Amino acid sequence: MRNQCVAHRGFSGIAPENTMAAVKLAMEQQGVHWIEVDVQLSKDGVPLLIHDFTLNRTTSGRGPVKDKTWAELQELDAGSWKSKAYAGERLLSLSDFLDAIAGRLRANIEIKTEGDLYTGLEEKVISAVKRRHLEQEVVLTSFEPRVLAKIRELGRGIRTGLIIDHYPKDLLLRMQLLRCNFLSIHYRALTAELADKAFKRGIEVMAWTMDEVRTLRKVAALHPAILLCTNRPDIWREAILNWRKCHDEQIDR
Repeated sequence: MRNQCVAHRGFSGIAPENTMAAVKLAMEQQGVHWIEVDVQLSKDGVPLLIHDFTLNRTTSGRGPVKDKTWAELQELDAGSWKSKAYAGERLLSLSDFLDAIAGRLRANIEIKTEGDLYTGLEEKVISAVKRRHLEQEVVLTSFEPRVLAKIRELGRGIRTGLIIDHYPKDLLLRMQLLRCNFLSIHYRALTAELADKAFKRGIEVMAWTMDEVRTLRKVAALHPAILLCTNRPDIWREAILNWRKCHDEQIDR
C-alpha cells in the first residue's frame, strides 16, 4: 500500500495519547500499519509510554516522570485531560504495549531522553523488544546521535532512526555515519529529492505530523513510499485511501 499511515501516539486525535485506549483505537482503523510512541523510565526502571518529561499535561500527576515509581505512576489518571469518556485511563508500560501490538502493527519507538536523564533506558527497551522477538517489527528512533550509536552497539538486529526537524545538507552523510536506515523528519523539511535519495539508499522515510487532507496529499505526492504520521488515521483514510480508490475507479472507467 502506498503512503502507509503511522498513528502518532496511537489514535491521539480522539483518545489520550500513548495510552492503551489510543493504541486499541488505532488498531481498529483501516489502513493503519504503523504506530509511533514515546518511551521513558520510571524511578524504579520500568519503561513506560509518555511524551513529556513531566506528568503535568497528560496525567493527574505533577513533576518529572523520572521521580515517580511505576506503582505511583499507575495510580495516575492519564485520560481525563483528553475527555471525560477516558477518565481513569492509565499510563501504559512498554511491555504491555509490545504485547498488544505484536503481530498487528509495526512500531516506531522514540527513546525520550536527554543527557544522562535515563541511564539504562536503551538497554531496557532493547531487552523488551528482543524478549518478544520483535526485532523486525520495530525501529528505535531518537533526536540524539549518541542514543542511536548506543542502540547500534547493544541492539544488533534492531533498526535505528534519526529524528530531525530540518534538512541539513549533510543529512544523508549523517545517516550513513550513524548507520541508520530510518529517517523521521518534519513534513515541512521533506522534499521529493531527499525522499528519492533516501529510499535509493535503503533508508525508510516517515514524515510527521499531519492532520489535514491537503497536507497529507501534498506530502504523499513527493514519493509513494513515504510513511505519513498523523494524530488522525481517519483523516489519513479520507486523504489517501479514499483518494486512491476514487483515482483507481476513474482509471478503470
